[in-house]
Amino acid sequence: MRIKHLAFAALIPVMLFSCVSSKKFKALQNKYDSLNNAYGKLQGDLKNCNDKTASLTQDNTSCDAKVAALEKQIDFLKQNNTQALKQLEDMSVISSSQAQSIRQSLDNLGAKDAYIASLQNAIAHKDSLNMALVQNLKGAIGNLNDDDINIKVDKGVVYVDISDKLLFASGKYAVTKRAQEVLGKVAQVLKAQPDIEFMVEGHTDNVPYRHGDLLDNWDLSVKRATAVVRILQNKYGLEPSHIAAAGRSEYVPVSTNATAEGRALNRRTRIVILPQLDQFFKLLEHK
Repeated sequence: MRIKHLAFAALIPVMLFSCVSSKKFKALQNKYDSLNNAYGKLQGDLKNCNDKTASLTQDNTSCDAKVAALEKQIDFLKQNNTQALKQLEDMSVISSSQAQSIRQSLDNLGAKDAYIASLQNAIAHKDSLNMALVQNLKGAIGNLNDDDINIKVDKGVVYVDISDKLLFASGKYAVTKRAQEVLGKVAQVLKAQPDIEFMVEGHTDNVPYRHGDLLDNWDLSVKRATAVVRILQNKYGLEPSHIAAAGRSEYVPVSTNATAEGRALNRRTRIVILPQLDQFFKLLEHK
């Protein structure tokens, strides 16, 4: 049967050649080639389609797996959400019983914030007044050497340190005339602030001292402090109720006593502008 087919196929060109002209044969041959090419292209497209179908099937399988995983996560979240809602319901009993206490605590926090802000404002105001006082003192004293007089602010307190070589003769407690002029300039600034209170402190080095009516460095430091206080009160009219005098002897040094330079710095009289604590105590009172 196969041989018959082959023989028939071999006879076709002869029959066609004998039945049709050469021109028609070429046209038919071209049409056949065109159809054959189209067939080959369709086979290629079919293969591509089959490959894409296989790929889509694989992607679909992957997507199904992802969807399944997401569904598991959603179920897990639903369970957690249910538990969270249950906990919130349980907590609502506590919240309702303690709501007033919590509200009161929040109100107290707000009051404390306002209180702290008022304290900060008072401190800032005090600091600005201190800086103004320092500038006024420096302006009044002029160009005196810092070794002789030093004005500073430390922790909200104004200090005026005057060296003993400016104020007193060695081992003495009588204020020199030049020092009285300097004290007069300081007194002018202090007198312009009638509410200011201050302390005059006498300081010595650690060299033991005993001479005449002076028993030791304690005695010397106290007498030097009271000598300055008397000048401020009697000569320059400062209110005595706003003044305190103290002797600190050798026990609050600002430098080492191992050198001559250090001992010279330690021998000083200090005027301490006292902070007005009553204003801060009023702020601390509960309203």
